[in-house]
Amino acid sequence: MTIADDLKASVRAIRDYPKPGIIFRDITTLLGDARAFRRAVDQLVQPWAGSKIDKVAGIEARGFILGGAVAHQVSAGFVPIRKKGKLPHTTVRIAYSLEYGLDEMEMHADAVKPGERVILIDDLIATGGTAEGAVKLLRQIGAEVVAACFIIDLPDLGGAAKLRAMDVPVRTLMEFDGH
Repeated sequence: MTIADDLKASVRAIRDYPKPGIIFRDITTLLGDARAFRRAVDQLVQPWAGSKIDKVAGIEARGFILGGAVAHQVSAGFVPIRKKGKLPHTTVRIAYSLEYGLDEMEMHADAVKPGERVILIDDLIATGGTAEGAVKLLRQIGAEVVAACFIIDLPDLGGAAKLRAMDVPVRTLMEFDGH
């Protein structure tokens, strides 16, 4: 059994959530399994072990959990990327595409200094709208986005390909067909 197969076994599939026809890939079961959680974090950071990474940016909310663990592993600072209106200090903001419209995300304007090397983290990449917005936001304040890392890729929806087209290396640990 490969590491991907082992980790896949720890992800719960919930049919018809949040709407009929969707299979929701729930990583809370992976996070609750100490061994699987550790292996996932180790696998996410493996290509950058020993590299200079200044910050890890995590997308709200599961990206916070994974991003904090990854930041610890690579001895980097952690930067939360949040929905509009959740951060208390001066922010930079960007609109991004959702399946059914637009939303906005923001981060503190001073969270990343120009030229700092940043890894973006979230649990899953689907259409890529949120991750694409996060990359643009980080680049807007001068970050060098070294990579984007996700536990799950839904390649049929094209998000990882969209990030690669922006010259962002993408690391995923497993794939699921469909959406």
